[in-house]
Amino acid sequence: MRFVDALVALATAHGADALIGTVAEELPALAAGAGRLAAAGVATWLPDPEAVGICCDKAAFARAMRAAGVPHPATTDTPAGLAAVGGPWVVKPRAGRGSRGVRLLDTRAEVVEAMHGDASLIAQTRLTGREFTADALVDRDGELVTVVPRWRDDTRAGISVKGTTFDSAEVTAVVAAALEAVQLTGPANVQGFVADDGRASVVEINPRFSGGLPLTLAAGADVVSAHLAGIRDPHARLRHLWFTPGVRMSRYFAETYTADDGSPVADPCEATAAVTAVRA
Repeated sequence: MRFVDALVALATAHGADALIGTVAEELPALAAGAGRLAAAGVATWLPDPEAVGICCDKAAFARAMRAAGVPHPATTDTPAGLAAVGGPWVVKPRAGRGSRGVRLLDTRAEVVEAMHGDASLIAQTRLTGREFTADALVDRDGELVTVVPRWRDDTRAGISVKGTTFDSAEVTAVVAAALEAVQLTGPANVQGFVADDGRASVVEINPRFSGGLPLTLAAGADVVSAHLAGIRDPHARLRHLWFTPGVRMSRYFAETYTADDGSPVADPCEATAAVTAVRA
C-alpha cells in the first residue's frame, strides 16, 4: 500500500511518533496499515472502519439513526421512497463534503428527476431552525470526553466562517446518542439543527476533527492534546474537557504575494494603509 509506505517514510524522516487522521476517506486505509505504522514507531488511534463507513454513507447513516431512534431528517435513496419523505427537500450525494452537489428542491417532480438522473443521490426532508456543529471526543471505551456545540452563524461553500459556542443539554444528548449509534471513537464533528421549539436533530457525523476546530480550542476544550495523549497511551484516562459558551469566531481571507523565485512581494494594501496613517 503506497499510501502507508509514504506515511512511514515521512514519519521516519521527521521522527514522528503519532498520527492523527484528518481525512475521513483515508481512515480505513490507515486502519489497515496500523500494524506497519506501529512497527515504524508511529502510534495510532483509529475508529472502526465500519463506523467510518456508516458516517461516510449518508443513506447508511440515516438508517443507523432511524434504528437507534435518534432525531434525523426523513431520508430515502430511491424515488419510490419519496412517499415517506415529505418536502421541501434537500438532494445530495450519498458521499460528499463541503455542500458539493447539494440541491434544495421544492417539488416532488424535481426530486424524482434528479434521482433518476443520478443513482448516487439521496433525498431528505429539509430541516428548519438554527444550524449547529458540535466538536466531540469519545474515548476508546465509548465514553464522551467532551461535546462543544457552536452555532453556524455564517457559512460559505459549506464551511463555517462565523460561529459562536453555546451550551445545550438537548444538543449534547442528541450528539451523544448519534455517536453511540454508530459506535464511533476518537474525534468527531456532528452537524444538525435546533428547531424553533428547541428540539435538536442530527444531519451527519464527520469522523474527524472539523475545519472549525480552532473555535473549540479557543473556548478552552483542547481536544487535540487529549486525543494525542490517548494515541500515545492507549490506557490513558482522558479527563472531561470543559468549555466556555459564547466564544465567537470570525474567519477572514488574506492575500500573499510572491515573485517567480518564491521571494515575498510587498502587499500593496499595507503600503496604502501606511501612507494613510502617516497623513492622518
